[in-house]
Amino acid sequence: MLKVTILGCGGSAGVPMLGGTDGAGEWGHCDPAESRNRRTRSSIIIEGEDGRRLLVDAGPDLRSQLLANQIGRIDALLVTHGHADHIMGLDEIRPLNRAIGAAIPVYATAETLAALQVRFDYVFRTPTPPVFFRPALTPITVAPGQAIEAAGQPVLLFRQDHKVMETLGLRIGRFAYSTDVVAMPEASLDGLLDLDTWIVGCFQRHPHSVHAHVDLVLQWVERLRPRRTILTHMGHDMDWAWMRAHLPQGVEAAHDGMSLHID
Repeated sequence: MLKVTILGCGGSAGVPMLGGTDGAGEWGHCDPAESRNRRTRSSIIIEGEDGRRLLVDAGPDLRSQLLANQIGRIDALLVTHGHADHIMGLDEIRPLNRAIGAAIPVYATAETLAALQVRFDYVFRTPTPPVFFRPALTPITVAPGQAIEAAGQPVLLFRQDHKVMETLGLRIGRFAYSTDVVAMPEASLDGLLDLDTWIVGCFQRHPHSVHAHVDLVLQWVERLRPRRTILTHMGHDMDWAWMRAHLPQGVEAAHDGMSLHID
């Protein structure tokens, strides 16, 4: 049994975006009165039966996300790619180091780790327990097609096309997570058959240059036929009520703090 917590399900700017005529935010098509339209940057926690937790991505909202979901410890981190909305919370890792008394393993491709070492060189220096006056990560290089063990979970990594770079998708048993993808290689699609639950990025209603949109995701769903599909990485075009009215059975929108239990 896996427990998956959706820490955030918004796009790179979140919902609402900064701005708006009154400075209170730009909501686009999203109704501000619907709390599930308020989205922080996309990230999840995967917790196994033994209680160990894998954090997938660490965006700029990480601190508030972990506090909101009462998560004070993680055992490993997987970074899907090096875009800012998926890595800019790495400095928040320091209290989590203190919680486990050790550096936290971070799994990422060689390209992503190189980007992290440029932006956050200090997190890869020699750890300083027990105080940890700087965050501490242990880099572990991985690649698409590789099967790894992270936080006690058997994780299969697969390739995704984000147009401007490749991203990592992951599968654990009959659960899979795909964020920041606009095209899926055939081999990756074949590896997504027989899913119970698929969380997949869907930025807006109409086609986008680097993100999947509603019709594209529904094409994938028609081919893969997971029991349940949950949309994430959504922009301010994706209103909660609109999605409830227009998405087919078995396809639904995520919301921040959503909790899933998957056999």
